[in-house]
Amino acid sequence: MEIKKDILWRVYLCFICMIILGSLVIGRAFYIQTAEGKYWKSIGDSLHLKYMPTNAERGSIYSENGDILSTSVPVFDVYIDFGADGLVEKDGKRFKENVDSLGLCLSNLFTDKTHQEYKAALEVAFKNKNRYYLLKRKISFEEFKALRNFPLVRLGKNKSGFIFDVRDKRINPYVLLANRTIGLSREDSSKNVGLEKSYDSVLRGTSGQRLMSYNAGAYMPVEGAEVDPENGKDIITTLDTYIQDVAENSLMKMMVNNNSIHGSVIVMETSTGKIKAIANLGIQSDSTYIEDLNYGIAKATEPGSVFKLVTLLSLLEDKYVTIDSKVDCEGGSKYFYGLKIKDSHLGTGVISVMDAFAKSSNVAFAKLAYQFYQDQPIKWWQHIDKFRLNKMTGVDIVASAGKPTIKNPNNKNWEKTTIPFMAHGYEELVTPLHMLMLYNAVANNGKMMRPYLVSAIKEYGVEIKKINPEVLVEKICSDETLLQAKKCLIAVVDSSYGTAHRKVFDSSYSIAGKTGTAVTADDNRGYNKGNKIYQASFIGFFPSEKPKYTMAVVIQNGKHSKMIYGADVAGTVFKEISDRIYNRYICTSNSKKNQRIDTSVFHFVGIKNDLHTILSQLKINYLDSSSDNTWANVNYRNNTAGLNSPQQILTMPDITPDVKGMGLKDAVYLLENKGLVTIVYGKGKVVTQSIKPGTNFKTGQKIILMLN
Repeated sequence: MEIKKDILWRVYLCFICMIILGSLVIGRAFYIQTAEGKYWKSIGDSLHLKYMPTNAERGSIYSENGDILSTSVPVFDVYIDFGADGLVEKDGKRFKENVDSLGLCLSNLFTDKTHQEYKAALEVAFKNKNRYYLLKRKISFEEFKALRNFPLVRLGKNKSGFIFDVRDKRINPYVLLANRTIGLSREDSSKNVGLEKSYDSVLRGTSGQRLMSYNAGAYMPVEGAEVDPENGKDIITTLDTYIQDVAENSLMKMMVNNNSIHGSVIVMETSTGKIKAIANLGIQSDSTYIEDLNYGIAKATEPGSVFKLVTLLSLLEDKYVTIDSKVDCEGGSKYFYGLKIKDSHLGTGVISVMDAFAKSSNVAFAKLAYQFYQDQPIKWWQHIDKFRLNKMTGVDIVASAGKPTIKNPNNKNWEKTTIPFMAHGYEELVTPLHMLMLYNAVANNGKMMRPYLVSAIKEYGVEIKKINPEVLVEKICSDETLLQAKKCLIAVVDSSYGTAHRKVFDSSYSIAGKTGTAVTADDNRGYNKGNKIYQASFIGFFPSEKPKYTMAVVIQNGKHSKMIYGADVAGTVFKEISDRIYNRYICTSNSKKNQRIDTSVFHFVGIKNDLHTILSQLKINYLDSSSDNTWANVNYRNNTAGLNSPQQILTMPDITPDVKGMGLKDAVYLLENKGLVTIVYGKGKVVTQSIKPGTNFKTGQKIILMLN
């Protein structure tokens, strides 16, 4: 009996414990559902729902004349939700009725799979109930428009399950034009370069948010749960697409023909500091050229003889010399503390400072700098500091800007030979843009401008910020110094003994500038005597009497290059670009000052027989009173044309005729029959010629014709 009671007691105890435990579980469940329900529901939702950022539409980059240099176009990723209610209802009847025709349309559109392959892939995905099946990435807007009208897709998202995820793709409509300057925009913005990097915060806008649901191993967008992004703003650059194109083509032609290593051209508007063009090219392992680095802004090198302008300005400003002062070049060779400095052309004796500059005598400028600054180096360095050659340029491609290296008299590496070597362009590292800023300041009456590439920021076409020219140094030197320096720069081109005369002088407008040929260090290998790297430079401005543009051309040449000197390499490129700019922007703007009816329609010169044929075919009455059997002037007035004898110099031997207003065929025929070699730029009629009419010429001499 006692045993039975003991067993019952234990059973009752277990039963009571089970009731208590069950009550606790039910109570806890009720508490969680009522008191903590919202909390745990939010935790559950957070495991299946999350907000993801959506990128804003990136702003575009424009040239100053309105051309799009970089913009964004939409691309689409295509997904299919095979669990969509409209797709699975009635045992997938809608899908099964359309899958065959859909596969055929997809095959015809994308051409990467056959009709049967697309159909089979779709059927497998439908069978597996894939909720976010990737059909295609990065389809274009045109493909997207076509796809929306395909079978099944045209029924809408709920019935077809098709989901389109739109995003932007960055393109440059002009492809490689100013590619390194405009830059590249990548998904990882830290890897951007150029203006795309410097103005990334302006261009990219503010990201939005989109609620995504996690289903079957993938996140799907939740319809209607979005925060729209704020689109990026547009930037207007200072670049001119015409000047940029001319600069790149001229640089490429020289680089290829001369087998050069790398080169750069920078064109600046003199009065403002606006950069109108930057062209950069570097040779690759397969001997092709691409814009692999912004050499004009990022790469600091020893400038060579173009640095002599620094020495000249310093000497003139301190009144140690005038351009008429005499200096003995000592035959073009001199030692300074055991180190030899020599001129590229030996044999020069006592000459003026201006002649020494025009002939680019290394010895002359090394001697002058040593004579006046060796015992007061800080005074020499103060000029360099005022010219801002030891500072960053301030250009708005911040990440790409190269840092100059200028020795200071307080540095440990300051040597007794530092000043004579710095004076003619060695023992300092500066970028082409640094030197261009100085030359531009001389052209701009002493006012040094900050170089810049962006002139405005716009939002939906409305200007919200204008970037104005900025003066860095109000006056780099006195007017007297500027006047003398300009005379020296003009002498480099105009005087028969100037280093640039042979390549740059022959023009219908005036150019001032300086050549430079430097032996530069070959990266980490130093000055390799067996494989010298020559840097050819020409920096100048035009027209010299009233400068509109300043330009720097810097090209590095190696052992395989046919030409190495500044005039031959850089000067040739400078001249070709300046001719095109002058004809396009300066010559035409000058002619508008006295605007009148275009008389070329009513008066021109041509071959007499051709004129007879043209006038007869056009049924124009004409009277021929010309005595010349080959050429005739034609004037058209009151519906009647009159032919008379042309200018005498047209047929005089060794005298340059005036071919302005002629068509190309007649001008070339006339000039080449006289023994001239014609070089032609442009289309239409002749507007300028490089040799003045009425002047003598030599057989075989080149004459440049600019057509407009």
